[in-house]
Amino acid sequence: FFPPGFQVAPETKAVMKWLRSIPFVLSASLHGGELVVTYPYDYSRHPMEEKMFSPTPDEKVFKMLAKAYADAHPVISDRSEVRCGGNFVKRGGIINGAEWYSFTGGMADFNYLHTNCFEVTVEVGCEKFPLEEELFTIWHENKGALLNYMEMVHRGIKGIVSDKFGNPIKNARISVRGIQHDVTTGN
Repeated sequence: FFPPGFQVAPETKAVMKWLRSIPFVLSASLHGGELVVTYPYDYSRHPMEEKMFSPTPDEKVFKMLAKAYADAHPVISDRSEVRCGGNFVKRGGIINGAEWYSFTGGMADFNYLHTNCFEVTVEVGCEKFPLEEELFTIWHENKGALLNYMEMVHRGIKGIVSDKFGNPIKNARISVRGIQHDVTTGN
């Protein structure tokens, strides 16, 4: 997942271990510096290309998840060109991560490739490092969108995979025809 020679920080290793030990299905990473929701892949399939669309096999699901957040955010969903330069207004406030800018080693890509967790990255405000007095406003702008996004965990198929005696089957592979990305059952 990481390029050769890349040193993984101890806290990153701890988070990776944690993600593999608990069967999360949905997460979001919160950043500052823009108003947009990005979704995997964040790393372009063609490492020499910047701003190259790099969809996962679950592109439609990721777009739905990103839109659930963006549409519920009062500023991201605002169609005016005023905010942060208005770069993502015509896109509805969402973009494939690699199409915006490509980078390796992101959490959203890791989660998709190595766990059952679907993660988006939410750029929560125009300021990369907002002042303390701006945090309440940023929280207020994002609260409803976060709640709407969390409710998306109830979308899709869910249930228990069990043997003929009703015992749950751990690590059963679940495939969906037409999507080249399997998930596995938890404990």
